[in-house]
Amino acid sequence: MAKHSIVLIPGDGIGPEVTRATRRVLEAAGLSVDWVELPAGTSAIEQGFDNVLPERTLAAIKAHKVALKGPVTTPIGKGFQSVNVQLRKKLNLYAAVRPVRNLPGIKTRFDGIDMVIVRENTEGLYSGIENEVVPGVVTSLKVASEVACTRIARYAFRYATRRGRKKITVFHKANIMKLSDGLFLNSARKIHEEEYPNIEYEETIIDAGCMKLVQNPERTDVLLMENLYGDVVSDLAAGLVGGLGVVPGSNIGDDAAVFEAVHGSAPDIAGKGVANPLALIMSGVMMLNHMHEETVAKRIKTAYDAVLTEGKTLTRDLGGKAGTDEFADAVIAKLG
Repeated sequence: MAKHSIVLIPGDGIGPEVTRATRRVLEAAGLSVDWVELPAGTSAIEQGFDNVLPERTLAAIKAHKVALKGPVTTPIGKGFQSVNVQLRKKLNLYAAVRPVRNLPGIKTRFDGIDMVIVRENTEGLYSGIENEVVPGVVTSLKVASEVACTRIARYAFRYATRRGRKKITVFHKANIMKLSDGLFLNSARKIHEEEYPNIEYEETIIDAGCMKLVQNPERTDVLLMENLYGDVVSDLAAGLVGGLGVVPGSNIGDDAAVFEAVHGSAPDIAGKGVANPLALIMSGVMMLNHMHEETVAKRIKTAYDAVLTEGKTLTRDLGGKAGTDEFADAVIAKLG
């Protein structure tokens, strides 16, 4: 196995605890790695940096190409831009990919859920381009470019092909936003027709799509959508399988990738050793697959599935009493 250099961002709140647990699992599974640990979020300000995303951290991700990031906090009302938004824009991480599936041993209202949400990550209203026209009147600019719309559509179809997925559904509001969402649809249609006609394709107005998603989520395969829609729908979908603590996340570009737990930094339980590290461990598995370390990734996935199935060592959010390190120990014990 080749030795990898990976930037590690412990983050804030429970971040250092779940990243430490994830490191232990990855290394126990056989990953050969040099960790390049650097700050982001509130912890960066506390360490004397003038930005929640220091240039050192950004430069390291550019150099090493891969980062594993714990949850971070952006100070409210102090003029700092979101760490996640900065990472996506400055590293051109245009594809947010979030797999959502039922996990063994975790009872939810639905069974058979196995979907992937692919979200355009750089444009749309989520970019936060706003302006106060006159006092009391504010505008937000929704940007859509043919380059970005085509790029994310091609990524989604390529992902579906590589992963053996059968169908892509585009969520949109082109009946109202005829130009911006219309451009997104036209780009997806073109990629489907010209490059991936073998993948089933459909378009659904997002409000009706959300209704269908909570009626019959097991029928969903790959969802493709613009930035803001993807932010909302991906959290909605996570709720169908147990919440943000049991879903991984990744931000992919052509030159770098950042893998992260998508839940918050939970300062109320920070330092208590009770946080669930599963989401970041799952994100680590996504990272391993991205780095073509599929064997190690499969070992870890099989191990945490076994722990969940057994149900003896679950964290509090999953109905158990285990702490962060105890859960990691249980996963490590199942590696074989």
